[in-house]
Amino acid sequence: MKSILLAVFVFAATPVRAQTQFRPFFLMTGERMAAQKTFDAALGSGTQPFFGGGVDVTIRRKLFVEFDASRLSKTGTRFFADDAGNVYTLNIASRIAITPVEVSAGYRFIRRRSRIIPYVGVGVGWYSYHQDDDFSDASENVDETHAGFLATGGAEFRVSKWVGVTADARYTHVPGILGQNAKTSGSQVLNETDLGGIAARLRVIIGR
Repeated sequence: MKSILLAVFVFAATPVRAQTQFRPFFLMTGERMAAQKTFDAALGSGTQPFFGGGVDVTIRRKLFVEFDASRLSKTGTRFFADDAGNVYTLNIASRIAITPVEVSAGYRFIRRRSRIIPYVGVGVGWYSYHQDDDFSDASENVDETHAGFLATGGAEFRVSKWVGVTADARYTHVPGILGQNAKTSGSQVLNETDLGGIAARLRVIIGR
């Protein structure tokens, strides 16, 4: 009986395995941060670039699971916000790094004889935020990782048999890091607690 069940499992799994493809990709992102005032004060703009890569796993061409990691690393300035929401830069160097590690799953809308493949997906991520400033001690630095969720939608354009380019929009919500009383008090005064945002992403995929 066990041998029969094993044979059935192998037979059923083989077509899926044969139609599963692992496709590495390069990733470029421009994200409009939810904490617009915070990042405009600290880094000079509420929209920030991320660069990274990952792997896109397609199953029977229609289902996909995406694993990606990216990073933002910049030196800006520390700032102070008063109770009225006025922001004052302090000309103290502030080094900020954000590292998202995300996994999402979704569906690809395959159409015959079309080089354009729309897709949608949802997922979760782990978002690392590091900030240290000149003249600050260790207790004032921020080094935390929090979970968040994401939703994405876009389209893949087949450039050739082995190269594809995707353009999509991704929404992320990451509560719990910004808006802390002591370490990120500026964002707390500005009532900004979400490290996520809305991103325009461009990927170059290697694979069919």
